[in-house]
This record gives sequence, structure tokens and C-alpha cells, in this order.
Amino acid sequence: MHSALFLIEFGAIILGLGLLGRVAGRLKFSPIPLYLLAGLAFGTGGLLPMGASEEFVAIGAEIGVILLLLMLGLEYTASDLVSNLKTQYPAGLVDFGLNAVPGAVAALLMGWGPVAAVVLAGVTWISSSGVIAKVMGDLGRVGNRETPVILSVLVLEDLAMAVYLPIITALLAGVSFAAGSATLAIALGVAGAVLFVAVRFGRHISRFVSSDDPEKLLLVVLGLTLLVAGIAQQLQVSAAVGAFLVGIALSGEVAEGTHALLSPLRDLFAAVFFVFFGLHTDPASIPPVLLPALALAAVTAGTKIATGYWAAKRAGIGVKGRWRAGGTLVARGEFSIVIAGLAVTAGIEPAMGPLATAYVLILVVIGPLTARFTEPVAAWVAGRRGRPDTAAPPVVPPRPAAPEGLGGPDEDHGRQQDQAHDPARRA
Repeated sequence: MHSALFLIEFGAIILGLGLLGRVAGRLKFSPIPLYLLAGLAFGTGGLLPMGASEEFVAIGAEIGVILLLLMLGLEYTASDLVSNLKTQYPAGLVDFGLNAVPGAVAALLMGWGPVAAVVLAGVTWISSSGVIAKVMGDLGRVGNRETPVILSVLVLEDLAMAVYLPIITALLAGVSFAAGSATLAIALGVAGAVLFVAVRFGRHISRFVSSDDPEKLLLVVLGLTLLVAGIAQQLQVSAAVGAFLVGIALSGEVAEGTHALLSPLRDLFAAVFFVFFGLHTDPASIPPVLLPALALAAVTAGTKIATGYWAAKRAGIGVKGRWRAGGTLVARGEFSIVIAGLAVTAGIEPAMGPLATAYVLILVVIGPLTARFTEPVAAWVAGRRGRPDTAAPPVVPPRPAAPEGLGGPDEDHGRQQDQAHDPARRA
């Protein structure tokens, strides 16, 4: 009986996602907000709470995040990553200053104390790599010239989590300085080792994984990704970072074949992730913290747009591409919820959970909208002021290195469909 109920519930979820996806497709709109609202309606405190399939949906949601980051990593080679980190680290510092500080200040103004301030700073700092990866795919912007800038900012944030999460865990647990330092050293060592292997032995890994049989290629890549992600998480490093670095390590025909095989699977589990997020949000907990969450969301949406605009301008991208980069970075998601969850479990501040949930829900719904409409709105405003939105002359270095086929000469319509599917682009 329990098995039958599980099949009914999970089947209804998948069918509902398919119908919502069709509606979003007809409206030419990202389905992410619809997925989230559906989860909110049928989750804790919603219209019809689900129970039998909850555990399976939770596992599926975690796999969805891992696959999203794996596919994002496949867009880059290890040399691209190193090059972008060298050229884009100032953007990471600007990102931290503009987006972490508002969260810390808000916590202090509410009287939550320094530890809660560090926690809320992380909640407002980190963009959602999962949501942004899905939005870029939905909007067909993977080949745009601003995309390497966006990915560089996301990579810096994800790698920063390898340092931030051990620190915040030690603060919340109240451990000694020595114990906290040991946890941080382990996290940095694991992240550095995985990155070193990806950079130094990426070709050998690709050769080991390569197979002419799609079934064997799918099983090996999926198994390797889940294994590395699980080990990384066990060692206090984000599973998302582990999955991303696996994607970085794969190149050439292996990356092209993996992308084609895993795309449908990624879309399925990514949709499950967004529904799961909504399922675990109690609508009754949102109204009391709605105003602070709205104010914080408005401020940090603006600071994220400023971050993307500045980073793209520094890379020599034209004005339209700068606005697109800024609007795409607005969404927050999985990392923000993880960080807030640590604080709630530690009992630091009871209102932290509802505030973070409302904040993330607002920005994860608004994020796809800003990604799509920031650039045309900015162009309309510039036109109203009598200043045409023209591209500035490109800045000589520093400029991030984009992989071959990931961008073309036209910055406003830079997607190169013919190159995007050329296996030689990752050779």
C-alpha cells in the first residue's frame, strides 16, 4: 500500500512538472518559479501535504543540484578555470563586499549578534549556481560572451564555500580555534587536491571514462560524479564543488557525449530539486518576516546586478551584456538554505530560518525575471534619457578566457549553435 501511494504521489509530481513546463514554454518563460510555487502549495502547511514520496524526492533534489553543477563544469576545461580564476578574482572580492555586507548589517540591526551576522552574510552572498545554470539554458545564453564572466563569479563563490562552510560550522558549534583550524585545513586540502587532479590529469581521466557505448559512458560518468560529490561532502566540502570539478576534468568527445546523455536526466532531477525546495517551506512562517525579507531582497538584488555589471565591464563586455550578467546573478538558492539550516539546527536565532526561506523564495522567483528583463529595461531607460545603449570599447586585459565555441563575435547575439555542438571545441 505504501509502495502504491509512493508511485501515485511521485507520478503526480512528474506529470505536474511536465504540464507546468508546457505552460512555461507557451509563455516563453522559465518554469522555475512555477515549480517552486507548486512545491509551496503541496508542501508543509500547503493545500495537500505529501508524505510517502518525501524521502525519494529529497534524494532526487540532491542529485539534481549535483547534475546541474556537473553540466556547468562540462562547459569549461581545467585550463579555462585556472585562467578565469587568475583574471576574475577581483570580481569575487567585489561580489563578497557588495553582497555579504548587507546580510551582516541586517542581522546586527535586528540584534541577532555577530555569529548570526556571519551566517546571514553567507545567505545573502552566494548566488544559486543551480538556478542560474537552468536559467541560462532556458534563455539560450550558454554561448553569450558574458557567460564566462557569470561562470567565473559562480565558481569563485562555490570554491569560497569550501572555506566558508567549515568556518561557520565551527562558529555555530563553539569549538576551539585548533579544532576549527583542523576542519578548515581538511576542507582546503580536499578542494585543492581535486582541483590539482582535474588540472594535471584531466586528459587521463577523460581517456579512462571514454567509451563508444552510451550506456557504459553514462554509468561511469554518473557513478564517478556521485562518488566524488559524496566524498567531498563527507569531508566538509560542498558536493556541488566536487561535481563541478568532475565536469572540469572531462574534456573533448567525452564531455560532448556526456552532455548529450545527461541533459534529460539533469532536467528531470533539477525540476525535482525546485519542487522539493517549495515542499519544505511552510507558508505560515513567511508573513511575519516578509517585510525584512523583501527589503533585504531588494537591496541585494541591486548589489548582485552591480556585481555582474562591474565584472562584465572589466572583462570588456558591452553594455547590454553587462546588464544581462548582472540580472542573471540575482537568484539565491541551495547554498543559502544550507547555511541558514546550520544556524537553525544550532539554535542561534529562531527567526533565521523563516527569514532565509522567505528571502530565498523571493529571489529564486525574481531571479529568472531579472535574468530576462534587466537588459531590455535598462535599454528602455537609457532610451528614455536620450542615451542609446551602445557598447563601450573593449578593455585590454584582464579578460576571462572563454572555451572555444562558448561565445562569438556578436556580444548581443553571441550564441554559436554550430560551434556549441562541435566536439572539437573542447579538444
